[in-house]
Amino acid sequence: MQRFEDVHERFTKGRLSAAEAAEWLGVSERTFRRQRTRFEEEGLSGLLDRRLGKASPHRVPADETARVLELYRTRYTGWTVKHFHERLVERHGLTRSYGWTKSVLHAAGLVRPAVKRSAHRKKRPRRPVPGMMLHQDGSQHLWLPALGRVVDLIVTLDDATSEIYSAFFVEEEGTASSFQGLLEVFQAKGLPCTLYTDRGSHYFHTPAAGGKVDKDTPTQVGRALDQLGVEHIPAYSPEARGRSERMFGTLQGRLVNELADAGITTLEAANRFLAADYLPRHNARFMVEAGEPGSAFVPLRGVDLAEILCHQEDRVVARDNTVRFDGLVLQIPPSPWRAHFVKSTVRVHRYPDGRLALFYGPRCIARYDAAGTLQEDAIPQAA
Repeated sequence: MQRFEDVHERFTKGRLSAAEAAEWLGVSERTFRRQRTRFEEEGLSGLLDRRLGKASPHRVPADETARVLELYRTRYTGWTVKHFHERLVERHGLTRSYGWTKSVLHAAGLVRPAVKRSAHRKKRPRRPVPGMMLHQDGSQHLWLPALGRVVDLIVTLDDATSEIYSAFFVEEEGTASSFQGLLEVFQAKGLPCTLYTDRGSHYFHTPAAGGKVDKDTPTQVGRALDQLGVEHIPAYSPEARGRSERMFGTLQGRLVNELADAGITTLEAANRFLAADYLPRHNARFMVEAGEPGSAFVPLRGVDLAEILCHQEDRVVARDNTVRFDGLVLQIPPSPWRAHFVKSTVRVHRYPDGRLALFYGPRCIARYDAAGTLQEDAIPQAA
């Protein structure tokens, strides 16, 4: 105020212009003219900030702040701020901003500010249209603490949009879980151009640890993709799978809390919750628009995916028309196509549910349950 009096006196005596007086005070010329008017009308008291002693019209009531903190402490502990804010808006009628929610939680010491990330290499550009590349990966995590053990979440998503086409929990990732995810996606969408995965033993045979994959010795998954004409691409580092790794980070931060909040304690209930509740909301929140219109998926016509996306092995038929497979003896019934199959090479199909079938070339000659018992009602008949 003393400085203003001095500057004002110099201004009134014509020794300073309004612009020079404003610069001296460190304000705009418009602000100086406004302060000069108030000083001449009210004296030094006119220079006081008129907001002092008045409650901000944007001030949040204390009981609303307390309610938010109580919800976080008692029900949503461990949730990320963004996820917590979304739930407050969706389920609890909060109208405050994400920034306000974050500042309240930070001030209460319930969450810590995120550590600033270091510089990272540039992300690989997305494929321009859906269906050009799919990612499939599994994440072993304590998804359901009530189970008391870790389980695997198998996810298949599109590179172009990050849309999750298939997600489900299994006890352990492997060939069967890979086939299940591919079957769900291929039946719903069609065949993609490429599939991008890690180098797990169910995806690729790798002769030397950490080395190149041997594409001349395909796994069951590799064989099935080759039959369908889908290129299988191996990833050689976690960074190469950055898109799926970041997606799993999001799921571990959100899905574990959502399952716990819904009171889910079994894999069966968790899979129902995933398909019916969580995935639609997740895709609506995290999907991005493809770079170009259109789709690269190829529609399926006349292809029985179940007979390709299954475990297959060749066997030679014994003299008694039986085949030995996985500790079972499979008796081949009389066939309308051959008198017998002795010394013939047949192909055993094992399906995800454990059922079995025998094929001679393209023809199915017998089907069995998981225990190897012949299914009489499924014996093929001549046309």
